[in-house]
Amino acid sequence: MSQFGSGFRPPAAPVEEGKVYEAKIEDMGREGDGLCRVANFVVFIPGTKVGDQVKFKVTKVLRRVAFGEVVHE
Repeated sequence: MSQFGSGFRPPAAPVEEGKVYEAKIEDMGREGDGLCRVANFVVFIPGTKVGDQVKFKVTKVLRRVAFGEVVHE
């Protein structure tokens, strides 16, 4: 049995870099960034606090988390 190619591949992230989303900040990350979820996918947004309803633009997408910035209209 090969150690590579097990066939398990995590689903693609439900967010895309450059797109704008809206969510409520649910928690705080270790670095003090606000944390929200989009389709149960974690997004960190600096400069926010728990309870904030924010529109944010995704700036970076990793395998398990994404990062965003608040969009001011």
